[in-house]
This record gives sequence, C-alpha cells and structure tokens, in this order.
Amino acid sequence: MNGAYCVYETGSAYASPWTAGERAKLFLWAVAWRLLCAWTPKPLNPWRLFVARGFGARLTGCPFIHPRARITAPWRLTMGDRACLGDGAQAYTLGEIVLEERVTIAQEAYLCTGTHDFSKPEIPLATAPIRVGAGAFVGARAFVLPGTTIGAGAVVGACAVVTRDVPPGATVAGNPARVLKGS
Repeated sequence: MNGAYCVYETGSAYASPWTAGERAKLFLWAVAWRLLCAWTPKPLNPWRLFVARGFGARLTGCPFIHPRARITAPWRLTMGDRACLGDGAQAYTLGEIVLEERVTIAQEAYLCTGTHDFSKPEIPLATAPIRVGAGAFVGARAFVLPGTTIGAGAVVGACAVVTRDVPPGATVAGNPARVLKGS
C-alpha cells in the first residue's frame, strides 16, 4: 500500500476497525436515512440536505442527493454547489470524499474509499480519499478506487474502473480506465 492510505491495525482479521461509538453513529445514520430520506420524492432535496448536514456532511450551496443514493458516513463527505449524487450512487465514505461544484456522479456509480492491506496476515482496513474536480462527470456504474483524483472537467465513461488519477479535461473509459481524449 502506498503512503496515501490510512491503515487501521486491529491485530485480528476479524476485529472491527471502528470504535463502539463510531459503529453506533453509523447505525444511527443508516436508520435516519432510511426513515427520513430514502422514501422522499426528488423535490424534497432540501430536507435530505438538512438531514445529511445534521450528521456532519459539509455541503455548500445547493448540491443534490438522490433519495436512493447511499452515503456510508456523511461526516466524511464534502459536496460543492450543484454537485450531484445520482440514483443508486454509492459514496462509500470510509475515507474522505470531496465532490467539488457541478460534479455529477451518475446512477449506480460507486466511489470506494476503502480496501484492505493484503500484505499483512490480519488484512487490515486501508482507506484513502477520493476527490472529484469541478464540473467532472462520472458515468453510470463506474467504479472509482481509493486514493484517486478525477480532475476538473474530466469525463469517466459508464462502467469504467478508475484505478489511477484522471487528468483535468480528459475522457476515460474501460477496465482499467484509459484516456480516450486528453485535456
């Protein structure tokens, strides 16, 4: 694992890296989202933003969170003005995720900040942040791995697997994602 990862050493492959308090907070968030937000129609976005802010999400301006989007830990999510988490999009925020202004994360895209350090017998959790630059677009069912940055104005094609940084203005597609068009 490179130095950008935060590795959670627990001494056991079966021990949780989270404290009891963190697990309780994750549970309360999951219940709150399901009861207060998951059923709401799209026009109730201000309500969903209110609930996410209540759990520590850093939201500026007026981003959009679809009612069927999933956020693991909103206190590790930052969204700029008009950023969008689409229908079924997953923000697996074991580490920080930053979506700058006007970012679109399309339906069922997966932003994954967690992995495991397979070089150790305990296989500890390892996290690294994801940053998506202003005006970037992440296509439907794309998968973005931990520790990657998608540059401003970049386009990630549908079903792409982003394994490394995407330059600003580039278009990438495939598995692993390759640059189709430069900036």
